[in-house]
Amino acid sequence: MKCLLIASESAEVLFHWSDLEYRQNIQEKYGVSQEEGEGLPAFEDILSTLFAPIIISCSTLEDSYTSFTTENNQIYVLHQFDECLYIAVNGDGKEKEDDLRRKIYVLKKMIEVMFGMVTLSGNLLRKELRPQETEQRARLWKYLQSLLETYSLLRENDQSFLVEAVERLIHPQLCELCIEFLERRLVQQLNSSVERAGEEVLHAFVLVHTKLLAFYSSRNASVLTTSDLLALIVMAQNMYPSNLDLDDTSPEDVESTSGSGPESFYTPEPSPSSRGSSGSEKAGQGEFPVFEFVDPEVQMAEDSLHTLEISPPDPSSPRRVFLEVSQKDGLYPMMPHSMYCLSLWPGITLVLLTKIPTSAVAMSVYKYLEDFDKLEKRLHEGLGGPTSARSPLNIYDIRTKMDKFIKALGPSELQSAYLQNVWTEFKNRAFSKGGSGFNKELIPCCKNMKTQLCGIYRRYFLTGSESADAAQHLSAGLQERAQAMVQEKLMDWKDFLLVKSKRNITMVSYLEDFPGLVHFICVDRSTGQMIAPSLSITERTTSELGKGPVANYIKNKVWALVRTTRRYLQKGYSTVTLRDGDFYFCYFLWFENESGYKLQPLDIPVQPDDSPPVGMLAYDYYKRLLRYYSKNHKGETVKCYELLTVHLGVIPTEIILQQCRQLASKLWEPSRNLLL
Repeated sequence: MKCLLIASESAEVLFHWSDLEYRQNIQEKYGVSQEEGEGLPAFEDILSTLFAPIIISCSTLEDSYTSFTTENNQIYVLHQFDECLYIAVNGDGKEKEDDLRRKIYVLKKMIEVMFGMVTLSGNLLRKELRPQETEQRARLWKYLQSLLETYSLLRENDQSFLVEAVERLIHPQLCELCIEFLERRLVQQLNSSVERAGEEVLHAFVLVHTKLLAFYSSRNASVLTTSDLLALIVMAQNMYPSNLDLDDTSPEDVESTSGSGPESFYTPEPSPSSRGSSGSEKAGQGEFPVFEFVDPEVQMAEDSLHTLEISPPDPSSPRRVFLEVSQKDGLYPMMPHSMYCLSLWPGITLVLLTKIPTSAVAMSVYKYLEDFDKLEKRLHEGLGGPTSARSPLNIYDIRTKMDKFIKALGPSELQSAYLQNVWTEFKNRAFSKGGSGFNKELIPCCKNMKTQLCGIYRRYFLTGSESADAAQHLSAGLQERAQAMVQEKLMDWKDFLLVKSKRNITMVSYLEDFPGLVHFICVDRSTGQMIAPSLSITERTTSELGKGPVANYIKNKVWALVRTTRRYLQKGYSTVTLRDGDFYFCYFLWFENESGYKLQPLDIPVQPDDSPPVGMLAYDYYKRLLRYYSKNHKGETVKCYELLTVHLGVIPTEIILQQCRQLASKLWEPSRNLLL
């Protein structure tokens, strides 16, 4: 019984999702209070009425609550992001507060990737999340709901999304071959074509299910963050879902389909990353959050929004995504890109990310938003406040640049005219003799400037993407040629890749050196990459863990261990050891310099219970942890690693700890030369 809701301060529903059980429960309760013969109102209106007291109390109380549990054991988690209140509810006991909070932050991340800097303006974000046109709203909400469903399935079945790190398909020879092909053939041809409509391919990568086979970035490209890459994998999986029930193939079949002679199925010693379990069974016993999405036909019968026939988007049209870009002069979050997902075969996808011709406008908008935000803070504190010393601001330089920026936009554009009017009012108040000057009376003008700048951004990169700018992308013919080129290159490898993605590495190759080791996950948090043996839990598959039920039991234990270690990490613990029945679990977090020398441990900051979730997808906890640790190691490149292990409980503790040290050394040493 689950629900997820975004509401405005006036209790207007901006987005909602709920499972069938929750909908039926609410409608039954609401139906009892209706007079005889009266029909039920729309479910959206019921939600608005139901949550109104919570929403109003959160917007009026200075110190509002962030979670509570009702008498019937329903858990509510709330988080206010600017003018939008996110509410997650669970009533079946399958999700804890941490799970609901993570769900809220993941939804916020996906909305930022979809809408970019428009999320910085509450008024404009409301317009985007709740379009006036009913069909457009239904299409948007359905897409957001499907993203949540895809993320949930990945999180409960895939180790890479469990620990929120990228996993590489382990085959150095093929990976190198593909990267070279992407660089010298594909990207070069695309960027030299007249059919690219001014776009430039910055990143190209091939996914096999959720595993990364090859990744190439052009010389002009910024580094793609782990957070953004994980979000893009969710979107690619949402567009072309993996078949989790696909039959696994035996090791002998893997060897015979490699296309280049016998290829050892078991992991060679150079082992970069690994993937999680790809089974279709749910993690039982109420341990993990599961989205139980409603059948579309049931939804259409219950909600007027879903009575519309929603036409699917044109597959050749790219999806506008907003990603972080790193330049010499700093970081620019939420910069516009076009994302092309081209299906090569079921389970294998080519993804292209392009820079669009007008992206310089987005960078200018971000700089001005930052400037007006700094000015607003200084005005709140008084111009001599502490912010003034930390962030020097040349308002006269901003004035000159803003005049040029508005002139370059052109007066004919309606949104530009709005910006011009607000900017003129700002200058009259700030610079003219009769104006109020630089004091708190200028704060409303700063807010208006930020809203109008977000409006320019929205016009160029969101509403424009559905109208005049729609034709400004790689032509359908160019996309088809790119697709055909990669298909031709990988034709002899496709069957091998699909099987390899299911059984990337196994525990067999580690058992001789580490007797008693059942499972492990090792993560390089500096690069956002992980390695772990595959956990196959289907009834058809036989592995060293046995058939489905045994592997599923181990999988449940691993998922529970990750949840436990995150709670301890939030409380400042970097080492956790615990015994659970027949198993002994270990977790270690440590830092190294670039030479691989282990650095002295440092007290990890304790996080409050309602802090953002530990991970890299929705909130990059480890980037902040690395920044915190690096303060005492200036001039050094600091790396952060995590290791989780599951051993048989009969193994002596000192042997387990010795194996953990040896395993960590073995795993990452060879991979330093291989990945992204």
